[in-house]
Amino acid sequence: MSPNTSTTPDVADGGPVPTVVKLGGSCLDGLADAWWDDLAAYGRTRPLILVHGWSKPLRELNPRYTEPSAILRDRYGNQSRWTTPEVIADIKTVSAAMAEEVFVRLSARGITGERLLGSEGLVKAGAGERWWWRDKQLVELDNLVGPITGVDPAPLKNLQAGHAYLVTPLARNEAGQEINTDADRAAAAIAGAAGAADLVLVTDVAHLLIDGEPVERISAADAAAFRDKGATGGMRKKLRAAGEALEAGVERVVIGSASVSDLLRARTGTVITRT
Repeated sequence: MSPNTSTTPDVADGGPVPTVVKLGGSCLDGLADAWWDDLAAYGRTRPLILVHGWSKPLRELNPRYTEPSAILRDRYGNQSRWTTPEVIADIKTVSAAMAEEVFVRLSARGITGERLLGSEGLVKAGAGERWWWRDKQLVELDNLVGPITGVDPAPLKNLQAGHAYLVTPLARNEAGQEINTDADRAAAAIAGAAGAADLVLVTDVAHLLIDGEPVERISAADAAAFRDKGATGGMRKKLRAAGEALEAGVERVVIGSASVSDLLRARTGTVITRT
């Protein structure tokens, strides 16, 4: 179905099928008016769930977030932001400012918006790693991060064409603590739970690159193989999120820096499918 169709597709139970778009915090302020025009046109045909990152705005809020000590690495080599209650508060501060900017842009184009913290009953998380490398030693630290264990789509009560949710990917763990989660993987889990057909990961790179060459289309299996052997940094996380989304029932994941419509039409970017 064309992204510009005038009807909203329905899932088997009669509910509207949303599209989930993850907006990288590093690229949000660089999106041109034409990009927002396209998103609004697309959003008039089906519900939108926007999930945002916050790394760049957080670094701009306070210089301490640019320091190497702000990032931890666990005993398995996984990297994470050192998250304390103060960091959670700062995430909420930058999230509120980002939401205001997004909703001004969408409202001017006829799309209503609603902000939702993932920790408000949407995203659940498990216990996080407790041992982290500090000064070349493994030490036990309280770090408010954890893996996503489930998503309850019930708070997404107003899924309809012409309306967008903006989700801040915080979560709530079993102890009731508000914790930090990876935005790409949160978007994947939300897409699966909400019955989305498509997950679009908007970033500041145009394609997945393998051996320096842009990849237009790749299967989940091949993407996972490259993730484990050749991908680094943010792309590795995005490929992991793509695999989790496809396993959860999403039909395709697209990674790129173009408009949502162009990405979904495979005019640019990288499309990842189950086979």
